[in-house]
Amino acid sequence: MAGRLQDKVALVTAAGQGIGRAIAEAFAGEGARVIATDVDAAKLEGLKAERRGKLDVRSTADVEAFAKTVAAEFGALGVLVNCAGFVHHGSVLDCSEADWDFSFDLNVKSMHRTIKAFLPGMLAKKKGAIVNISSAVSSIRGVPDRYAYGASKAAIIGLTKAVAADFIRQGIRANAICPGTIESPSLEGRIKDRSQATGKSLKEIEQAFIERQPMGRLGKPEEVAALAVFLASDEASYITGHSHLVDGGMAL
Repeated sequence: MAGRLQDKVALVTAAGQGIGRAIAEAFAGEGARVIATDVDAAKLEGLKAERRGKLDVRSTADVEAFAKTVAAEFGALGVLVNCAGFVHHGSVLDCSEADWDFSFDLNVKSMHRTIKAFLPGMLAKKKGAIVNISSAVSSIRGVPDRYAYGASKAAIIGLTKAVAADFIRQGIRANAICPGTIESPSLEGRIKDRSQATGKSLKEIEQAFIERQPMGRLGKPEEVAALAVFLASDEASYITGHSHLVDGGMAL
């Protein structure tokens, strides 16, 4: 079914690559009026969107100013997709306070900033869908060396449920997507980092990521994007406050 997001104004953060870019492209393909942002605006080149621009979701001032610009140009959002994130490697013993604070600021507080800035417009329309990218590595499952990451991604699930509960009678839906290990530039970077840190080959490190996926393969960003399209669409109008896995069986 084409046109499932026809004319919905949709903001996607961290849309320059990986899951964020795949979601922005899928939304545009379904007729949404996409506003694509990234902290590195150069990564947005070639992306089909009505508006592309830099947005630092770690800056409250930037987010609030951008929200005013969007409201003036597009009106209220129909869909907000929060994709910005960072993967810290290590256990509690490897996690400094700076590591912890950065992980929570980028992975969780960024969503607090965007939701607080854009939710009033949705409430005025009495309709809106929020999709937050969490992870299977969260309150759902723990894996080695993902201490700060798993904790922050678990917090996203709590944040999502809280927003859903607070505004369920006011036309707002909030859901979290929890991917498994997905092919992306971010994953490629982590594979290179682990290869350098351990002396193992890139192939060995990549295979270790693959082997933790019960399906025996990595997921594709487009597979996450397909779920995001559904949750943003009116087809999901009776779904809110849930964590939706697209994880190749990782949480089994």
